[in-house]
Amino acid sequence: MVKTPQVMEKAQIEVRQVFGAKGNVYETGLQQLKFLKAMIKVTLRLHPPIPLLLPKESSESCEINGYGIPVKTKVIVNAWVIGRDPKHWIEAETFHPERFLDSCIDYRGANFEFIPFGGGRRICPGIAFATPNIEFLLAQLLFHFNWKLSEEGLNMTENFE
Repeated sequence: MVKTPQVMEKAQIEVRQVFGAKGNVYETGLQQLKFLKAMIKVTLRLHPPIPLLLPKESSESCEINGYGIPVKTKVIVNAWVIGRDPKHWIEAETFHPERFLDSCIDYRGANFEFIPFGGGRRICPGIAFATPNIEFLLAQLLFHFNWKLSEEGLNMTENFE
């Protein structure tokens, strides 16, 4: 978000329009923050909280994308790769919240191209707690603060030494 200041500014404008007269962010107005919700979705698409979902064991032989899966095989779903798959996402690596504004894709795991909290019977039970808290916290931060990168920018190179 900080690396795309126009996106952050758009979210700040939305939050400040909804809550400006009240002087603070309140839970009752969070449903009006469409762009903020889209921004959170794109963040979770690119950086899911658990990139490798919990292993599942196949109860019968099956085939997944042309690969034979024998019975009792552990299958691990890579949500990080799915969220960046160019077959499902135009400009998959781009932080572009607008893609979620008119989309019916949600966190519940029904759309398998977007599963930051897993899906099915084993979807994360904390989803109902996490999403409103993320929305509330981010809305508070955007309402009260302005950020910008230093002139040198931000080095986000990963180093595993």
